Amino acid sequence: MNPEVRRLTVLIVDDEALARRLIREYLSSHRDIEILGECENGLDAVREIAELNPDLVFLDIQMPKLTGLDVLELTGRKAGVVFTTAYDQYALKAFDLHAVDYLLKPFSQARFDEALVQARRDFGSDPPALRQLIADAATPLTRILIRDRHQVHVLPVEQVAYAQAQDDYVNIHSQGRDYLKTQSLTELAAQLDPMQFVRVHRSYLLNLAHLQKLERSTKDSFVAVTRCGQRLAISRAGYERLKKLLDGR
Repeated sequence: MNPEVRRLTVLIVDDEALARRLIREYLSSHRDIEILGECENGLDAVREIAELNPDLVFLDIQMPKLTGLDVLELTGRKAGVVFTTAYDQYALKAFDLHAVDYLLKPFSQARFDEALVQARRDFGSDPPALRQLIADAATPLTRILIRDRHQVHVLPVEQVAYAQAQDDYVNIHSQGRDYLKTQSLTELAAQLDPMQFVRVHRSYLLNLAHLQKLERSTKDSFVAVTRCGQRLAISRAGYERLKKLLDGR
């Protein structure tokens, strides 16, 4: 091995043992690669990426518990990812992705080696996003992922009553519990179905399915009362947006 070549650390993530073994075999001829470990589901991958911080992750998309796209969202990883999957349609749901390459199963040693060449070239920089993967970026979220230390919470959006802006975080209320997520309320609102979630105030995003009633707070203002009993302030612009949606139902 050329002593000037830096060794790249690798994590393999795939729910199929055969697929993980194949990647190991393909990597065996590359002397500058150090395999740190393997994961067979998304939850383990989130933990291992946080603890090991590998240079490169070979990441399947369709896996139990969490998908590969969920793993990227929870870890915030922006570089050093090679997708290895038989389901290209899942990649189209992603947005703001930074990936080295996209290997569609079954892939050959030669195709795999091409991805490694690109990985070595991109290492140490922020690789360009795969623009073809963001064609379906506008698809509304069906669940919200929240990382809390060593736990991962997966909240179906229909169970989210409302979200509240709190500085650099958003507080998401679901089934009697509050969850903090590092994200702005504007970003979250853009990811959800605008026919279901309405910005009633600069600080509140309301799920219409959880609206119990509207009450006057003053002569010219209202509050939204949720099914869980929370009272949310409504701005004038928020009231117009809310009224328009309710009138259309």
